[in-house]
Amino acid sequence: VQLQASGGGLVQPGGSLRLSCAASESIFTFYAMYWYRQAPGKQRELVASITSGSGGSTSYADSVKGRFTISRDNGKNTVYLQMNSLEPEDTAVYYCRARRPPVDYWGQGTQVTVSS
Repeated sequence: VQLQASGGGLVQPGGSLRLSCAASESIFTFYAMYWYRQAPGKQRELVASITSGSGGSTSYADSVKGRFTISRDNGKNTVYLQMNSLEPEDTAVYYCRARRPPVDYWGQGTQVTVSS
């Protein structure tokens, strides 16, 4: 499975962005999906996750709860991260991950910069 992340960019504080992560295969629906981020000089951290299948239970890091929403469209083999009320602290490279043990795939990352 190949993952292609997109949607990053430069946005002002308080703005919004939607990240997309498109998978190359239709078996996407069987994978749990994750968004991580890594800021300069910091460790990569888990931002949000969504379980496999059509129901898709979600979870979020405390720092993004109420501002970010993860969702998936299995028909398009794509997972999204809607980011609202962005803060400078959200600046990072964002990565998507697809996991179905024992297999584990990562996308290439997309840069999000929040600055005035």
